[in-house]
Amino acid sequence: MNHTRISPILRINTEGGKIVDDKLTVEEPLEIVVGFGTAQKRQRQTIAVTMRTPDHDFDLALGFLFTEGVIARKKDVANIRFLSENKVLVDLNEHISLDINRLNRHFYTTSSCGVCGKSSLEAVATTSCFFLNPQKPLIRQDFFFDLPTKLRLAQSVFDETGGTHASALFDTEGVLLTVFEDVGRHNALDKLVGWALQQELLPLDNHILLVSGRTSFELIQKAVMAGIPIVAAVGAPSSLAVELAEENNVTLVGFLRKNGFNVYSGSQRIDFK
Repeated sequence: MNHTRISPILRINTEGGKIVDDKLTVEEPLEIVVGFGTAQKRQRQTIAVTMRTPDHDFDLALGFLFTEGVIARKKDVANIRFLSENKVLVDLNEHISLDINRLNRHFYTTSSCGVCGKSSLEAVATTSCFFLNPQKPLIRQDFFFDLPTKLRLAQSVFDETGGTHASALFDTEGVLLTVFEDVGRHNALDKLVGWALQQELLPLDNHILLVSGRTSFELIQKAVMAGIPIVAAVGAPSSLAVELAEENNVTLVGFLRKNGFNVYSGSQRIDFK
């Protein structure tokens, strides 16, 4: 899968300008369609169109459906396939009922926002089927300091373009298990959740999520849905992200650097000794 595209640009510096080739992160729409209903009354419905970096599209579609509460486990899906290059069909098993009104969107989300297409504030909230133990896991404070470097070394598309967000999953020993990149921060996390769903690893209640930028409400919501107890970010959290983390017993770390970080909620999971 080609994540980058070559484009001629005019590069300017103090000595003047010249035309050079530059690598851009590919951004294309992905239409997510679900098939549902009984065999006799099978229907198809477009759930969303999201702007994403092509790759791991099945993970993205499944992660999106899971974090939206449409599916709860791998076996809820009968089949997944491409209808075209930028259209994925997820066929749900017959026992899965789909409330289209609850999922009502304007059928378009930008690469920077995963909830801005929601038609009402009430539709933003989703309920996780996992309970987070507020005391576990307990992580040493120095555990966090090496995570940004490990993530940065794994960001291959960012190295080429400087144009992607990343979501990385670590175990409690600090081992990087997987990382996903995308022009949309919510897409990167949906890809990670979809991967975990297919690997039957959910809930991720003994793992740590690290995101490359800021932490928004939508990222915390998706983390809660996946049962992730600790979310760390290189950037800052929003006020709603902190509120949602507090309400759901999520440990939220921000401005993570190799020599320090801020804790916005759930400090009881961090051993400061």
